[in-house]
Amino acid sequence: MRIIITFLILCFACKNIHAQNKYHQKSDKDLLKIINKNFTDAAAQYKVLMQNLPADKFPKTYFPITDKYEFSNSGWWCSGFYPGTLLYLYQQTKDTVLYNEAMRILNVLKKEQFNTGTHDLGFMMYCSFGNANLINPSSVYKEILLNSAKSLSTRFDTTVGCIKSWNGKPNEYLVIIDNMMNLKLLFWATEVSGDSSFYRIAVTHANTTMKNHFRADNSSYHVLNYNAATGAVLQKKTAQGFADESAWARGQAWGLYGYTETYRETKDKKYLDQANKIAQFILSHPDFPSDKIAYWDFNNNKNETKSSTAPVLDVNSSYEKGIKGSALHLSSGYLLYPTIASLSGANAIASVSVSLWIKVVNNGATFSEFFTLARDTATESDWLTVLNMGVETGQPVSNANMDLHTWIGTYPSGTRNGGDNI
Repeated sequence: MRIIITFLILCFACKNIHAQNKYHQKSDKDLLKIINKNFTDAAAQYKVLMQNLPADKFPKTYFPITDKYEFSNSGWWCSGFYPGTLLYLYQQTKDTVLYNEAMRILNVLKKEQFNTGTHDLGFMMYCSFGNANLINPSSVYKEILLNSAKSLSTRFDTTVGCIKSWNGKPNEYLVIIDNMMNLKLLFWATEVSGDSSFYRIAVTHANTTMKNHFRADNSSYHVLNYNAATGAVLQKKTAQGFADESAWARGQAWGLYGYTETYRETKDKKYLDQANKIAQFILSHPDFPSDKIAYWDFNNNKNETKSSTAPVLDVNSSYEKGIKGSALHLSSGYLLYPTIASLSGANAIASVSVSLWIKVVNNGATFSEFFTLARDTATESDWLTVLNMGVETGQPVSNANMDLHTWIGTYPSGTRNGGDNI
């Protein structure tokens, strides 16, 4: 049962329906029923998960054969998704049990604001404390987020022009496309503090990545290794895709979201152009399935492992160009973002990639026009089928592993804790 996948996509759908009065779109009663049921199921499922979670740990994965959980500490890159999801569910259901659990786990997470050993502080801290600050603005949350931005900034190197992603060997300076997802924290920090250094780091990283990470067909490499002394590119490779020269599906979605977000923050059209190029690569790829759910790698379509991260990532991207202001919008950023990794385990680039592209290209289009265009490529039945993944199976709420089946891992390594399979 894909409770988390369902939850993320229904968040998008709920925001769309929330905006219908403004855009005079006819209500879809079937869709509303699905949304309401999935929010109810997701909230119940998280309450089960809460009961199985050690006090100082975060959900990671579950092994059904042995009925065993695997947990993480607060330093894992997905640690912000659990509180972020709880807070999204609270915003929809107003269930204080969910809110109180989020407040509890945030106290465990807050020490990561000083973690300078990871590039994932956007995922970890903005997805969690950013959402908490949206619900209840607080000087405490603001300080934690600013400290997190400062910690992330220590990983930036002016010679390379990028934030270091992974700590490799002494002669390595590794940068992954995923890092585009962490820039929002820096943009936010400049907005609230007036310190433009965060903004400059984010823009420089985006520019360097745009220059070096993309191929002629606008697909993205996963990993680049730079010479830290000169800034020269030493290697272009993969760690989670099928091959060094393949297009790992989740990575394409990271870039699509990241450049849409960067355009949103800067209004610099070159980032919009880059997002459009990525979207065109995805939509025009000969191996992009008709159901809009991509295989884990565009160059390994014979592998029947489908994915589900990318569509949600791309929903994020598309909707960031759309209506703002509803309760589910996180600090004018990361719609659904706190739960991208907790939902999926893969990179299906579904109709949501279309959503991004249509909305950013058609800035003047009404919401109704955007939705209609999206459905030209992904039919209404496709949307409802994906949305209803968690409803159809009828799994009992006592099955506490449901929301852990699809957490993001990597297909090559065979990990479930963070997989390119669903």
